[in-house]
Amino acid sequence: MIEANGLSKRYGALVAVDDVSFSVQPGEVVGFLGPNGAGKTTTMRILTGFLPPTDGSAAIDGHDIFSDPLAARRAVGYLPESPPVYPEMSVESYLVYVAKLKDVPRGQRRAAVDRALERCGLTQVRRRVIGALSKGYRQRVGLAQAIVHDPPVMILDEPTVGLDPIQIREIRALIAELASAREGKARTVVLSTHILTEVEAICQRVIIMHRGRKALDAPLADLQRSGASLEEIFARTTAREVGAGLEAGVDAGAAS
Repeated sequence: MIEANGLSKRYGALVAVDDVSFSVQPGEVVGFLGPNGAGKTTTMRILTGFLPPTDGSAAIDGHDIFSDPLAARRAVGYLPESPPVYPEMSVESYLVYVAKLKDVPRGQRRAAVDRALERCGLTQVRRRVIGALSKGYRQRVGLAQAIVHDPPVMILDEPTVGLDPIQIREIRALIAELASAREGKARTVVLSTHILTEVEAICQRVIIMHRGRKALDAPLADLQRSGASLEEIFARTTAREVGAGLEAGVDAGAAS
């Protein structure tokens, strides 16, 4: 469903993403972890077509993001860290607008918007101005715009950042419901977060990024069977990567 092969992104001497490869199968929910600056958001922007890579290739639902970008974008629903909403629009009019942008056929548009409103718990506020909603409801609007065209893939960047505990619980439950099987199929979800309990509650697999590289990729169940907590595994993995980088620097200095 998602195939990333040798993705790299460089800004001059800065390497934001360094030769990252992974695949995500249909119906799989993957937690995308890493400290700030690890390359998570850059990788997500590449996969969603918002940012071109320097090297590598990627495909969404069988569509190459470079040779067939429109089809690849139609196959993915993307929620960036800051939801792309227009505060002066009503919830309903905004979702109608997004449905048009995402090429939902005119005859199916109303049903698509109603379905997104219902699934995201927005029916009662459909005529409210987005700017007057709480942050939790604005996150729901962000999720609704990501699914209004019923994509098989969802990529969510920090979907619960800045929310209170009740809102976090509601959004987690909503993501879990959206990821579950519907009509015999399940959405593929890549979820970026700093909240490790969120990964444990929702995800089946963990990918840890560090310094632009993929540092770990394993099923969550396998990690839990090791007896270590996800927090311990995260700390150990990122520390190991830092240590390896320091050791390589020392070796290079000695060689020179």
